[in-house]
Amino acid sequence: MNDILNKSIVLVLNRNWQAIGVRTPQDAFCQMATNVATALEIEGENHVRPVTWGEWITLAVRPQDNAVQTVRGPIRVPTVIVAVNYAKVPKKRPRLCSRSIRERDGNRCQYTGRMLRPDEGSLDHVLPRSRGGKNAWENLVWAGKDVNARKGNRLPHEAGLKLLSVPRAPKEVPASATIRNAHGIAEWKLFVRE
Repeated sequence: MNDILNKSIVLVLNRNWQAIGVRTPQDAFCQMATNVATALEIEGENHVRPVTWGEWITLAVRPQDNAVQTVRGPIRVPTVIVAVNYAKVPKKRPRLCSRSIRERDGNRCQYTGRMLRPDEGSLDHVLPRSRGGKNAWENLVWAGKDVNARKGNRLPHEAGLKLLSVPRAPKEVPASATIRNAHGIAEWKLFVRE
C-alpha cells in the first residue's frame, strides 16, 4: 500500500487543463488538502468534473481505483489533479538518454548517415570518456555499433570519421511534450498525447 503513495501516477494540469507534470499520490493529497489543487473525477470522456478535497475523501472507491487505507476508511487515489492557481506551461529539455539522442539524431548514424534500427545503434562519445569526454548533449551522438566499435577511444578524425553535424542540446519544449503515460492510465489519455 505504501508503495502506491510514492509512485508518480498522478498527472498534474495547470488551471487551463494543460499537462504540466507528474506527481506521487502523497504529493497530490497534500496539494488537495491545502487547496492548491483539486482532483478530477473522470468517468469516460463525457464526465470530467473538479472535486475539492472535502468531497474527494467522501467519494466511493470503485473497483478500478487505487486507494489508500486511512483511519476514516479507504480514500481513492486521484489520477489527475488541477493546480488551481497555476497557469504557465513550464518548458524543459528532454532527459539525456540514449532514446533522446537517437530521436535528436533522427535514427541516423552521425558518421555514415545510415538509418539505424534502435538495436543497430549505440551512443558514441565524440570526445571519449577515457580522454575526459562528458555525458552531455554536445558530446553524444547516435552511431552504428560497428562504427562505434571501429572508432573506439579515438577522436573522429583519428579514426578516419567525420561528424555529419555538430551535436547540440535540443530546444526546450513544453513540459506536456515530455510527459509519457508509462503506466497506461486511461484517464490521462484525455490530456496527454500517446
